[in-house]
Parts: sequence; structure tokens; C-alpha cells
Amino acid sequence: MGNCSQGCKDYFSRQKNTNIRLTLPVVCFVWQIAMIILFGVFIRYDEESDTHWVETKAHDNITSDIENDFYFRYPSFQDVHVMIFVGFGFLMTFLKRYSFGAVGFNFLIASFGLQWALLMQGWFHSLDPQTGKIFIGVESLINADFCVAGCLIAYGAVLGKVSPVQLLVMTLFGVTLFAVEEYIILNLLHARDAGGSMVIHTFGGYYGLAISRVLYRPNLHQSKRMQGSVYHSDTFAMIGTLFLWMFWPSFNSAITDHGDGQHRAVINTYLCLASTVLTTVAISSLSQKTGKLDMVRIITMSDDLSNSTLAGGVALGTAAEFMISPYGALIVGFFCGIISTMGYIFISPFLEKTLKIQDTCGIHNLHAMPGVIGGIVGAITAAAASESVYGKQGLINTFDFTGDFKDRTVLTQGGYQAAGMCVSIVFGVVGGAIVGSILKLPIWGDPADENCFDDEVYWEEEHQESIPPILEYNNHMIHKQQDL
Repeated sequence: MGNCSQGCKDYFSRQKNTNIRLTLPVVCFVWQIAMIILFGVFIRYDEESDTHWVETKAHDNITSDIENDFYFRYPSFQDVHVMIFVGFGFLMTFLKRYSFGAVGFNFLIASFGLQWALLMQGWFHSLDPQTGKIFIGVESLINADFCVAGCLIAYGAVLGKVSPVQLLVMTLFGVTLFAVEEYIILNLLHARDAGGSMVIHTFGGYYGLAISRVLYRPNLHQSKRMQGSVYHSDTFAMIGTLFLWMFWPSFNSAITDHGDGQHRAVINTYLCLASTVLTTVAISSLSQKTGKLDMVRIITMSDDLSNSTLAGGVALGTAAEFMISPYGALIVGFFCGIISTMGYIFISPFLEKTLKIQDTCGIHNLHAMPGVIGGIVGAITAAAASESVYGKQGLINTFDFTGDFKDRTVLTQGGYQAAGMCVSIVFGVVGGAIVGSILKLPIWGDPADENCFDDEVYWEEEHQESIPPILEYNNHMIHKQQDL
């Protein structure tokens, strides 16, 4: 009887694995065919990437190709693109047996999502009412990468605990929700958010946290031995940290207006990031009994230092193009480093133990909380803007007080900035709860509790590594125990 029972279990297990193996390629093929059809119907080159650019130059008396938006935007696009595919991917390689999943699924999500983002953002922002077409250029590519960034942030909360099909479903709904909340915040409320503190980071953070809460695993401790890091995984994670840190000024300035706004956004972000590193290192060192720096804390998303060193870029996203002043940028970085690091030490354990939120990568402290800080800083800075600091035309250019918004005051703008932050939180929490309920259905082939954080479930591995017992060298929820 026992052998028969075991044989039945093995049979159904093989059937389930076969279904899982078939589901992913079918989803990918069907999705890509759908994208080809939709792009054929809706997507066209804009005037600056079309062959009629020559005629446009002559008509508008443009004397040089250097005036083409490509030459203004492409350097920033390059940097943002590297952040999406290299920075986010390698930052999540800290887990000892989930490097393939971190980089590979990041690659899959981004490639899947950016196509849908071009369509969704096009339908909401740039659909030509006369032709019914969406005209795309280099700035459209940057915005699509921004949209995908929100989904990659959410991925950090469920890293190692979901199947690739679940990730694609999460991205499908995430991009859709992003396009809607972005339209509400930027178009209807007319809030300014160049670096996406609200639209990208706050939404993505709470979207991922809400999904993680719904997908709570009470027996996740069964895969505890896989949650640690090793020397080489930390080294690879360092690559992601440095790429993100270096290119964050481009991220915050990529879609700002040409000239002083873009220039100012780079300077402010540059200074804020530098300030954040110093306070983060200080607080992280003070939190250790020995005062030593732990490489896990310095570079990985699993602990405080690396995420907190990047949190300054998140917190300054909204106000990056505002006249916050260089010392103001340093102040934001100073306090953001402290708050974010303290979040890893105190808030993350609270989220897991009390609220049942298993945040693998600590996105609450890198994206959600700094995103809210960024929204608050943006609202205060906007409300405090004055003609003596900005100049009359400077206020109009910075806050786009034109057309239907030409009579808006800076105090009113500050109120709408705060309202935009609330919209991003609501979309993230409510949308994440709904999507999480869909992902909880037992049809997606997610890993068992004892197989989480292991590449072997979804990836072929030629060389198997033995995993010895680890001495509590794991994620941000559990600190390394040392015999003193």
C-alpha cells in the first residue's frame, strides 16, 4: 500500500511538472504573437525617428540633426536601460542559490513588460485621435523602462517564492495599474515627478508588499538554509549596487526638460546619494556590537546598507528638478540614510512577525518608504517655491503652469503633489491585494515551501553545489549570530 501511495504521488508530481514546463513557453509564445499584432495595429515611429525627418527639418527650419531628440535623450536612455537589466538584476543575486532566477527572471520581466508598457502608456498619453496610432521615440523607451521598474521593484518582495508564470501575470497587471495611476498623477492632478518617487517607487513598493502579504507562507522556514549568501553571490550583488548608484542621476533626470531642469536634477541626485552613503555606513556600523561593516549589509538587497545607500536617489526623485539647493539635497540624503537603515533594523522584522509580510529584498526600506519621503519632500518644496528663487518664467517652466494650469499657485501645486502620493499608495496596496489573490490560485506552479530560493526548481544546472548548513548568514530578517 505504501509503495502504491508513493507511486501515485510520483505520478501526479510528474504530471504537475509537465504542466509547468508547458505553461511558460505557451504563455511566452502567445504573448509575443499578441504583441506583434497589437504593435502592427497601433505603434508607429514618431516624426523624429521617421524617414520624413528630413522634410520636418526643412519645414521647421532645423539646420542640424543634433536637434533631434535622440541626441538629447539617448545617453540617459542608455543609463536607465543598464539600470533595469544589469542594476536590478545583479542587485538581487545575493541569495546563494538564486542568481539565475534573480538575473534571468529580471530579464524576462523587463522584456515582457516594456512591450506592454509602450502600448499602455501610448493609449493613455500619446494616442493620436485622428489616426488612432501611437507614435514612439526615444523618450517613449525611457518611459517604458520606468514602467517596468515598478514591476521589478515588486519582484524584489517575492523573490525566490513565485514561479515565472506568476511573475508574468504580476507584470501584466502591474504595468496596467502603473499606466492608470501615472495618468491620474501626471495628467489629471498635474503633479511633477521626474524621478518617479511616487509613480514608480511608492507604487512598485506597496504593490509588491501587498502581493507578498497575500502570498504569505507560514512554513517558509523550511527553506531557511537557502536564504543565505556566500562570498561570490555578495560580489555579484555589488555589481548591481554600483551600477544603480552611479546611474541614478540619469534615472532622475532622464525625462526632465532640456537645459537647467535636467542639469539641476543630476546635481541634486548626485549630492543626495553621496550624503546617504555616509549616514548609512555610520548607522549600520553603530548597529553592530563589534562596530564592523558586514558585506551582506553593504551590498545586498537582503540587508540595510546597500539599499539605504540607494534610497537617497529614490527620495529625491520628485524634487530632483526643483530648486531644493545643493545643501538641501545633502539634507535629504542625510535623513533618508538614517531612516532607511533604521527601517531595516527595526521595521522589517515588525513587518514579517506582525503584519506577515515576507519581504525578501527589503523593498519597503529602499522603495516604498523612501518613495513616500520623496513625495513629502516634493510637496513641501513645491509649496515653498517662490518667484524670488525661481523667477516668474522659472516657476512656469518647472511646474508647467501652462494651458489649463496657468492659474495654479504653488500652494495648490503642493497640495496636488501630496494627493499624487496618496494615489500611488492606494493603487499599490489595493492593486497588489487583488493581483495577489489571483496569484494565490493553485494553478501557477509556484515552488513548495522547502524549495523556495533555489534555482534548481526552474533552471537547468550542470554543476550542482552542495549546500552545507549555514550559520545564520542570511537575509535582512535574521542577523548573523556570532560567538563573541
